[in-house]
Amino acid sequence: MALNGHCMCGAVAWAYSGEITRNLVCHCTDCQRATSAPFTAFLGMRPDKLSWSGDIRHYESSPNTFRGFCPSCGARLYFRSDRWPAEIHVHAATLDDPGEYRADAQVMMRSRAKWLDRLQSIPVHEDFQQAPSTATP
Repeated sequence: MALNGHCMCGAVAWAYSGEITRNLVCHCTDCQRATSAPFTAFLGMRPDKLSWSGDIRHYESSPNTFRGFCPSCGARLYFRSDRWPAEIHVHAATLDDPGEYRADAQVMMRSRAKWLDRLQSIPVHEDFQQAPSTATP
């Protein structure tokens, strides 16, 4: 499988050609805090089949566990840990076409944000619910 992706500003890009080892949505509290989101979708990839361009910074979120991010825009790029030495977990939101992502499992459900259960019952809007303010502060 050949996949490509990039950070929000485009300063970091990646290319992958190989088998996907995991295809998950993770609800753990570490992923929630690292991404400021209720869950993280990621693809498990073989590090030797993945190439990067651009400057990447790392944060050691726990011993021998690193989270890569773009120093320009702050976009989270991946998670890697000595617990899974043959994998790097790239965030699905960085895919060139993240709308094509299809997870095949959810993990760490004990940490799932309870308000996600309400999503189907709350109003939906195609754009922002209110127009942005035009007043200057």
